Parts: sequence; structure tokens; C-alpha cells
Amino acid sequence: MARAGITADLLVSAAAELADEVGFDQVTLSALARRFGVKDASLYAHVRSLKDLRHRLALLAGGEMIDRIAVAVAGLSGKDALAAYVGAYRAYALAHPGRYAATGIRIDPALVDADAPAMRRTVEITYGMLRGYGLAEPDLTDAVRLLRATFHGYCALEAGGGFNAPRDVRASWDRAIDALHIALEHWPREDPDHHV
Repeated sequence: MARAGITADLLVSAAAELADEVGFDQVTLSALARRFGVKDASLYAHVRSLKDLRHRLALLAGGEMIDRIAVAVAGLSGKDALAAYVGAYRAYALAHPGRYAATGIRIDPALVDADAPAMRRTVEITYGMLRGYGLAEPDLTDAVRLLRATFHGYCALEAGGGFNAPRDVRASWDRAIDALHIALEHWPREDPDHHV
């Protein structure tokens, strides 16, 4: 029987703390059970599986990150919005490496409401920032993929100590923002009559 006071939200919060301490891949139901002083089986009263827990953690982390991004970009547009967006993104990724790693998993719609507020808010804020560059579909999706791949790659390399050149990592980050701004301003629009 689960110890009184344990809830799904409390488990997800503890999983987030554990992820930042030891890494997202090390978050297990057994590790959480030890943390709460209960048997593994008692946690199934609150989450269906490890996969369910990890998806909930991903949504929690995504919500935390987009809330910080939303505050940063409020009232801004163009390059200022882009710089604020990526600055908040990078700060979250570096401050919460385990939680950030959770945001990279594929969310299974069968386990989690695909219209979850955190996911909806992420789309609204990200696409809103990119619409400031005059982008529309399918270019919006392509631009989101470029930005996410760039941000994620940079943050993962930085967190792992992958930048060994003597140049300051922050200076390179600032130049990357400049380059992304130029790319977004001069985005190669897809010809609607062109079919692959």
C-alpha cells in the first residue's frame, strides 16, 4: 500500500528532481520508491508505468520551460524575441539537464492527452514568434525543426563539454542567434506549385 500523501503530481515532481540529480535515463520507479520509502508496486496506484511517468515528466518540464520562454518573449518581436526565446531555452536546459532531456522524448498520444496545455502553449508561443518573420505553413514547421535541432544540439554539446575551442561559448551562441535571425528573415519560401 502506498504511503499516505503520495500523489501522481508528487511522484512527477520527485522524478524531475531525480532526473536533474542523476540523469533522465536513471529515473526509474524503483529509484522513486526508494526515495519515498515504499515498495515499487505501490507507485502503480499513481502512475500506470515507467513510460507513463516519463511522459508526465516530459510534460512538466516542457511546461516549465515554455513558461520561462513566454515571460522572456512577452512584448518582443523579431530578433529581440528570438534572442529572448533561445536565451530562456538555453538557461533552462543548462539549469535542469535531466528535465530538459525529458523534453526530447516522443509523447505517446495513447498515454497522454495530445492537447495538453503545455504542448498547446509551446506551439502557440513558438509559432507566434516565427509568424513575426512572416512565415506560414509549411515553412513554420520547417523553421521550428531547424530551431529545435540547433538549440538542442548546441545545449547538448555545451552541457557535455563538447566545445573545446578557446573561443567563448557564449560568443558563439550569440553569433548563432545572429545567423538564425538572418536565416529566418530570408527564409526560402516553398513554392506551392513545387511537388516532390
